[in-house]
Amino acid sequence: MVADPAVVVAQIDINPNESGLPGISQLRTIVGAVMTIGLVLSVLALIISAIVWGFGANSSNPHLAGRGKIGVLVSCGAAIICGASVTLINFFWNVGQQV
Repeated sequence: MVADPAVVVAQIDINPNESGLPGISQLRTIVGAVMTIGLVLSVLALIISAIVWGFGANSSNPHLAGRGKIGVLVSCGAAIICGASVTLINFFWNVGQQV
C-alpha cells in the first residue's frame, strides 16, 4: 500500500508546563531536600568506609580493608550520581527531544 502524498502528519509540540498542576514548586523543594539527604549520607558512608578501611589495613585484615575500599568507591559513586542527576536528566531529555 502506497501512502497518499496529500496526507500530512500532524506536528505535535508539547513542552513541560510548570503551572499545569498545583504543588510543582513544593515537589521541587522535596526533590532538592532528598538530593541534599543523599549527599549528606554519601559523606557519612565515605567517613565510615574510610574508618573501616583504616582498621582493616592496620589490623592486617584484608577482608575488612577490602570492604572499606569498596565502601569508599560506592559512596563516591553515590555522590557523583546525586550531584549529576539534574545534568544527566537534562542531557537525556535533550537527546529524547532530538529523536
